[in-house]
Amino acid sequence: MRVGIGLPAAVPDTDATVIGRWAAESEERGFASLGVIDRLVYDNLDPLVALAAAAARTERVELLTTVLNAGYRGNPVLLAKQIGSLERLCAGRLTVGLGMGGWPEDYAASGAPTTGRGAAFEAGLAAMRAVWRGETSGASGPVPALPEGRPGLLLAGLVPAGFARAARLSDGWVAPSFGLRTLEQGVEAVHREWALAARPGRPRIIVERYFCLGPGAAQTAEAYVAHYYGPDYLPHILPDLLTDPDRLHLEIERLAAAGADDLVLLPCSGDPRQIGLLADALDQTRRTPAMEATP
Repeated sequence: MRVGIGLPAAVPDTDATVIGRWAAESEERGFASLGVIDRLVYDNLDPLVALAAAAARTERVELLTTVLNAGYRGNPVLLAKQIGSLERLCAGRLTVGLGMGGWPEDYAASGAPTTGRGAAFEAGLAAMRAVWRGETSGASGPVPALPEGRPGLLLAGLVPAGFARAARLSDGWVAPSFGLRTLEQGVEAVHREWALAARPGRPRIIVERYFCLGPGAAQTAEAYVAHYYGPDYLPHILPDLLTDPDRLHLEIERLAAAGADDLVLLPCSGDPRQIGLLADALDQTRRTPAMEATP
């Protein structure tokens, strides 16, 4: 299972200028990917802007949105242009995880409708793919096409229609950041829908977990997820927080056994020392079967 690290772009009060340094050091320490999550009404950087900063400081590591909420980004041609620009900036290292977004305040602030979201999402995705194929033209010619199959595309979703959409229209599924049983059920559903769609190969499954290591890690992690998710979701998040190397090792084994291909570990702190602490903890377990391709 490949292991990546999240950028601290959604950790409140993090100095935004640390993103490039974080990305460069993470690549140097051998992480497979750099991930970023998305909110609109929150103290965070826009995911595509954060990944552009990471692209400028890296050369090899995969860049991931896990996920970019497209439901309230009302102009799919503009969004395709932004994503395509990032794909060109990073020389083909971008994989876009897309979702509809579930925070009601984000929809309210953007004025986007909350009805008909599935149909609008699929129509928007079709429009974006037309841009990436070079089929959108103006007086000066078309928007340049990206190489076939680029950028990489994954979809999120936790209902039957979402699993089917991920299997029909993308390279795989982005699972939530908590809940082992949710992951297991989603993996089963996406593989089933993949077979029904007669897709060759197998879907890629990415899962996320929150981590914090070092002195005061548990308190820092709990304070962050309580702030980000609020009291309603907090009880569901806490059991999956990773705040010590032994717990990290156990969770990697469990997620790999559940069918995840990639794990993105999202930071609860913007302190760059978290990169080294995590890489060192992973180094201790890299000889286990679940860690064949980890840093």
